[in-house]
Amino acid sequence: MPKKQLVRVKVNGRARQAEVEPRLLLIHFIREVLELTGSHIGCDTSHCGACTVLLNGKTVKSCTMFAVQADGGEVLTVEGLIKDGQLHPLQEGFKEEHGLQCGFCTPGMLMSSYALLCSNPKPSEEDIRRGISGNLCRCTGYQNIVRAVQFASGKMAQGGAK
Repeated sequence: MPKKQLVRVKVNGRARQAEVEPRLLLIHFIREVLELTGSHIGCDTSHCGACTVLLNGKTVKSCTMFAVQADGGEVLTVEGLIKDGQLHPLQEGFKEEHGLQCGFCTPGMLMSSYALLCSNPKPSEEDIRRGISGNLCRCTGYQNIVRAVQFASGKMAQGGAK
């Protein structure tokens, strides 16, 4: 049995640590060790994007990296978008613009969209489509997801949350 390694990360602003096997994937660390089940496991091959989180401000597909690779880093999951009990403008946008149907891809879409809006607060439709291109949705046809991101961009420009 492999020797366990200590992983220390800040997750959604909170310091967390655990001893894990070196082969444990980040998505399993998040879901099973930290019990944050918002991020989903879709394909285990990085194709679907359901497991997308931010690591040190950059999107990563957490099914393709080991938890030990995140050691010392800062992780933001979909649970971290809510602040003081208030939905993030992206979450509001997905609700208001019907950006989800089954909801399976939604956490990854939200995280990719969040990263996009952090780097480009006023994205064009083309920018949004490119920003979510690493995330697959089998239900919506993407148009309402694009509208949801546009909704969030407008709300954030009016002083909504970042």
